[in-house]
Amino acid sequence: MNSDHANPGHLRDFTTDARVLLIAGIAVMVATAGLFAGIALLKLIRLATNIAYFGQFTLADLKLQDTPLGYASVFVPVIGALIIGMMARFGSEKIRGHGIPEAIEAILLGRSRLDAKVAILKPLSSAVSIGTGGPFGAEGPIIMTGGAVGSLIAQMLPVSDNERKTLLVAGAAAGMTTVFGTPIAAIMLAVELLLFEWTPRSFIPVAVAAVIAEVERTMLHLPGPIFPFQGGMEVSFPALAGWVLVGMAAGLLSGLLTQMVYACEDGFQKLPIHWMWWPMLGGLVVGIGGLIEPQALGVGYDNIADMLDGRTIATAALTLLVVKAIIWSVALGSGTSGGVLAPLLIMGGTMGAVLAGFLPAADPGFWALLAMAATMGGTMRAPLTATFFAVELTGNTHVLVPLIAATATAHAVTVLLMKRSILTEKIARRGHHMVREYRVDPFALTRVREVMTSEVESVPATMTLHGAAAFLTAPETRHPSFPVVDEEGHVLGVIDPPAILHWRRAGKHRTTTLGELLAGSKVTLAYPDEYLEGLSDKLLMANVSHLPVVTRENARLVGYVGWKDLMRVRSKKQAEERDRSALLGFHIRRRKQDSVA
Repeated sequence: MNSDHANPGHLRDFTTDARVLLIAGIAVMVATAGLFAGIALLKLIRLATNIAYFGQFTLADLKLQDTPLGYASVFVPVIGALIIGMMARFGSEKIRGHGIPEAIEAILLGRSRLDAKVAILKPLSSAVSIGTGGPFGAEGPIIMTGGAVGSLIAQMLPVSDNERKTLLVAGAAAGMTTVFGTPIAAIMLAVELLLFEWTPRSFIPVAVAAVIAEVERTMLHLPGPIFPFQGGMEVSFPALAGWVLVGMAAGLLSGLLTQMVYACEDGFQKLPIHWMWWPMLGGLVVGIGGLIEPQALGVGYDNIADMLDGRTIATAALTLLVVKAIIWSVALGSGTSGGVLAPLLIMGGTMGAVLAGFLPAADPGFWALLAMAATMGGTMRAPLTATFFAVELTGNTHVLVPLIAATATAHAVTVLLMKRSILTEKIARRGHHMVREYRVDPFALTRVREVMTSEVESVPATMTLHGAAAFLTAPETRHPSFPVVDEEGHVLGVIDPPAILHWRRAGKHRTTTLGELLAGSKVTLAYPDEYLEGLSDKLLMANVSHLPVVTRENARLVGYVGWKDLMRVRSKKQAEERDRSALLGFHIRRRKQDSVA
């Protein structure tokens, strides 16, 4: 077999073609739209805060703890929650929650189509929620809003479902970059959480959108990095032990927070009132929590800055952690609108500040930073996103190794202890299973000759229709179909009981030969050097279960391949993960565990 056939020229490392440049060009427009949507959301949050707590129609940076309302401030989150409940009931129910699960659901189940109402109501509801004291971040809503903008632009253009998904995610990445100035982390979030693939056709446009958004936000003089931090610690084995311990603690905290959110959601589900009123009850808890610890309200970016500067003492950090966790989980469980990313940073940072006194000596704020990233990575199951996010937020590349050690540890803890993350649990509760492991399809790496049956039973073209019927119904016949070959070994077609029945009903004479019956008919063939990826398409298009395998040089029959052979490839792949062997020859077959998706 010559090298051209062994290594066909059409096979490439990637299937991406020049159309990716067009989608990347559209992504520039999506990024710009996402940027302005993000800026508008941030201003809306500030405006809502100033109106709700100060009665001032201004964009000035006023602090929640300086409100003159006193005890009356407890009712501000309640009023805001009532507005959100009405927006969700009479506008769009998709504005409930923190945004990312809704974006994932649209990608997986909705052909990446998001409603225009979502693009408008999501930022408005989030601005009301956060502006009235909701303990949330703006990143989840802006990711949803940016995704909606990308989806809407894509819906106006002649693009495929995959291209629409790419543009939706490009908008989401641009939105995240707008809020935090973290284009690399935004790209990683797309790869780890939103795209469900790792290909140039999606990566390139998303990267373009994130970079364009970063350039444009810089030109608009938006701050970056928004939490500068230059601290660190010496690398050593005791330091490594501390990084791992923080990661383990963050993983456990991630699991606890996830359980709290969905326990609260389950509790609200049992209430004998319409879900429109649930956010009001959550808002009441938020208001009471704000009286106990005002720092727990709102996005809380000042808290992050204080922890990184080392100004947060352990007792204050513990109080903030407890209050923030309670009001955040109750409010989110009630179905209000808000993001999870900034609260995770705050709660993780407070845990790091509490543990700092028990860990090896480091610069002030170091352990808080590590715990922030680890808690985010563990809860969202996105360790690379969390690592690069912390680096870009602080502008400190020297903490990269400690960060990846802590986030990987937290990721390991949550993966082993929990079936799903805080983002995917909501989707699972709606009856949809999703898998976040990306693997190369074994069909794309396996050739037909590796799975085909080489010793082929065939029938001659000179066999009559009557003889073929008798042959197929004989007790000793082992297969349901057989290739028909002429004297030179060329395949004329395939016979099976349905084909025989068809010819008989068509009135063909019993002495007609198979060669005459198959004359001029089109036969679908497979080739030994062909990959199963293409073979599966052939089987589907021909609507058959088996195909003859012939050589490319002289088209002689050399094998037979069917759908069962394809399934054996899957079984072999599973066996490679299930069976264990040692170099000394010992072999252990791991008992297959029953699992519930």
